[in-house]
Amino acid sequence: MAYLGEKNPKLGFGFMRLPMSGKDIDIEQTKQMVDLFMKKGFTYFDTAFGYANGKSEEALKTSLIDRYPRESFQIATKLPAWTAKNEKEAKDMFHISMERLGTKYIDFYLLHNVGQNRKKSFDDFGIWDYVRELKAEGLVKHIGFSFHDRADVLEAILNEHPDMEFVQLQINYADWENGSVESRKCYETALRHNKPIVVMEPVKGGALSNPAESVRRIFESANPTASVASWAIRFAASLENIITVLSGMSNVAQMEDNLSYMEQFKPLDAAELDVINKAREALDAIPSIPCTNCRYCVKDCPKNIAIPDFFTAMNRKMVFNDLNGAKGEYRLAMMFGSENPAECITCGKCEEVCPQQIEIIDKLKDTVKLLG
Repeated sequence: MAYLGEKNPKLGFGFMRLPMSGKDIDIEQTKQMVDLFMKKGFTYFDTAFGYANGKSEEALKTSLIDRYPRESFQIATKLPAWTAKNEKEAKDMFHISMERLGTKYIDFYLLHNVGQNRKKSFDDFGIWDYVRELKAEGLVKHIGFSFHDRADVLEAILNEHPDMEFVQLQINYADWENGSVESRKCYETALRHNKPIVVMEPVKGGALSNPAESVRRIFESANPTASVASWAIRFAASLENIITVLSGMSNVAQMEDNLSYMEQFKPLDAAELDVINKAREALDAIPSIPCTNCRYCVKDCPKNIAIPDFFTAMNRKMVFNDLNGAKGEYRLAMMFGSENPAECITCGKCEEVCPQQIEIIDKLKDTVKLLG
């Protein structure tokens, strides 16, 4: 696959959390950030059909595509079939993206957020074959998918679709051993299938740039001059078979910080990896709901509530004090197949089968009250 040599820049510009001016994207600051990024030799830009209420692709056109030679950068965008009502609507998303971007081809085209509950839409609408056709026509160069689910689901998808050329995974040191995200297990699954990886959420939506004080002290003691976020991005970029690590930078200062250590990127050494492990241990020591995502509770829930997904959201608030991120994860759980946790009938079947003996009913009520 192209763009996988040793000289490939390991930082990608994610167009998900762009600078804002009121309710609109701050295009002038976005142009500044694009210029800094390109000047330092970085070339990978990631957007999606639905980012920024559909305005991200247009912002990429205005700030990048209209201003630089097309061969000087790579574009990745995504097709979220699970938001479509029918096959035509799903397939039309590609042409809408092309129109918004104003380009004749897309370098990396992804099926967006493929997972157990969302795979059905891609299957029913024939999207796997559709992207193969787009590639054969030269409209896209590489086809793959982004993924938020467990490793066994990823294994099944890669077995079923071995011609997918790459995968985009949520990888960061906080989720490395997380039972809900299974970051390490998903990474190792992709490696076994020899699939190059694009890393998303290396800073966990910004949560790892402002972690708990106990975590911050570990990093600042190890290197007072390095930003806390730099540890998270360098952790992901130090892994093998990585195409690039996406960072959703929201202002010029964040761009300048990322470029300062990624321009001459050096993988974490043994001592630095030990610091990462200590930080992970400090995170694990912060009180949270001890859910391991075994999902026994989901199988027995008469209301079909995806309890572990809502506990993941609650833990984001408890561990990272990230209320907005927690509410976002709560909404995503509702969007991706769960019934409303407020509909819990307190039957207790979930608590009967929970290996961790979590007081699920009370914890779920707390979650609904805070985040619902």
